[in-house]
Amino acid sequence: MDLRHLKYFVAVADEQNFTRAAEKLHISQPPLSRQIQDLEAELGLALFERGSRPLRLTEGGRFFYGHATRLLEQAAQAVRTTRRVALVERRLVIGFVSSTMYGALPQLVRLFRAARPQTELALLEMSTVEQIEALKTGRIDVGYGRIRLDDPAIKREVLREERLVVAIPHEHEAAIPDKVITLAEVARHDNLIYPHTPRPGYADQVLSLFRDAGLEPANVHEVQEMQTALGLVAAGMGLCVVPASVHRLRPDEVVYRPLAEPQAVSPIIMSTRLHDQSPDILLLRNLIDDIYRAQAEERRRTEEAQALAGR
Repeated sequence: MDLRHLKYFVAVADEQNFTRAAEKLHISQPPLSRQIQDLEAELGLALFERGSRPLRLTEGGRFFYGHATRLLEQAAQAVRTTRRVALVERRLVIGFVSSTMYGALPQLVRLFRAARPQTELALLEMSTVEQIEALKTGRIDVGYGRIRLDDPAIKREVLREERLVVAIPHEHEAAIPDKVITLAEVARHDNLIYPHTPRPGYADQVLSLFRDAGLEPANVHEVQEMQTALGLVAAGMGLCVVPASVHRLRPDEVVYRPLAEPQAVSPIIMSTRLHDQSPDILLLRNLIDDIYRAQAEERRRTEEAQALAGR
């Protein structure tokens, strides 16, 4: 049995007629009939009720049809993905969750374009869950997300654990300058979380932080987008736990305070297809290391300058 047998069988099942199926496949009817007979002989059962008009599948045929269509789609998907990998030198597609755009991702894109001007680079905003499926179908080549999702076809690497902070309305009672706030304090107020869908998502990370500390926020309001959540924070509708890199958003209406708990972090995860070792993917990974090293060195110099100024 090969894919040709499956293709011929599905065509006959869809058309419910050998003649129309042969025309669709651009072959004559006798070879098509022989292929179906060979398939039935290999399976040891009849796939069609031969006397019916239009042609109907037997019970075994209906069962086999479901498996055959899935196998054909998997084969087509493998072809599409292979072609995408072969074209990676000309086009690279990055999937990302919105919060990574406020961290190292813009700099990563600039550095990559400078190093590989011949490669067309495209960016698609999508959730971590959506990135996994997009990688498997070849729609994207690399994803940057925040949710730990296991899939045997995907290689996943945690690049860093980003500190979480609390977005607070500018005039809120908790917006005390230089204050480090605890999860218990945050839980006493209304909380805005995102996204509402898909799940699991970043919202579940935040809710797990509270639950792991034995806390239940007073009220939880779910929204779809981070920007929406911060807009509602600015309107005084509640607090929102966000990655530290988004602190530049709404600076006149929202203040950001660090969380006291050391476990209040969110991973930045790079996902690729399991065996994808293309030069562009390797370059992206090396550039990320360069960016993080430069950031660490800048922090070190800043801390040394602050220490000297305090003497």
